[in-house]
Amino acid sequence: MEWVNYHHLLYFWMVAREGGLVPAAQQLKLSHSTLSTQIKSLEQSLGQELFTKVGRKLALTEAGHVAYRYADEIFSLGREMVDTVKGRARGQPLRLHVGIADVVPKLIVRRLLEPALKLAEPVRLICREDDHDRLVAELDLHTLHLVISDAPVSPGNRVRAHSHLLGESGVSFFGTPPLVRAHRRKFPDSLNDAPLLLPMENLTLRRSLNRWFESRCITPQVVAEFEDSALLKVFGAAGRGLFPAPTAVATEVMAQYGVKPLGAADGVRERFYAISAERRVSHPAVLAILDGARTELFSEQGP
Repeated sequence: MEWVNYHHLLYFWMVAREGGLVPAAQQLKLSHSTLSTQIKSLEQSLGQELFTKVGRKLALTEAGHVAYRYADEIFSLGREMVDTVKGRARGQPLRLHVGIADVVPKLIVRRLLEPALKLAEPVRLICREDDHDRLVAELDLHTLHLVISDAPVSPGNRVRAHSHLLGESGVSFFGTPPLVRAHRRKFPDSLNDAPLLLPMENLTLRRSLNRWFESRCITPQVVAEFEDSALLKVFGAAGRGLFPAPTAVATEVMAQYGVKPLGAADGVRERFYAISAERRVSHPAVLAILDGARTELFSEQGP
């Protein structure tokens, strides 16, 4: 059985947490060369590089990100153990590690995760945002309890994971009051040549919108394209163009960004999935998320 040198792991964790050798060395009261040597020893034992140089700074590699999450969990549990043995521990919160596909609207994510934080048992939520495929791969490593995405696991995926449909929402267009007033008449034909902020071409929602535009012979003026839906809305709030968002969170979109609804893209739907390593979910916080999505957030968003 292979064992990890926990001193080396601690040094790696501190460098990653503090953002470099210099601040970590100050915290640990060690020299830079000692830290560097110990981390190299850890990399050799793992057979993977954990850091790469980006300019003058150190950045975590993909293996480094995985190692850091495990190290963070290990040292957090270590602190809890010390507190428990010394009689300082109170009820420790239930941990929930959630991966969020970077294309899922943040307002939807907040609403989806809210039921987990309302459980009688305290929950400590740890959220991570990344690409759909990388997050699903991490389910296989058991570093995540759940992935929230706008797409299910693809049939050819080698990772053993299960997709649970949370629900679906219609899609509406929003904009600043002047833009909405200028394009309200004869909607959706008024979108011809209208300034639009849209998701990137490779995203599911963009493909659905493109088909909707084509079916109605609409050719909008695409001002900008975004991978991050929150950034898209920030530009929309600044009046740079009309933008799409899930109808299920229309109230939150209007309140947060100071925009008004223009109209719905009839027939366009956004689906959201919870992806887990197990077919029958047992984690109480995950069960709360599934139940909350189906009975509250998407309860009035049927086809």
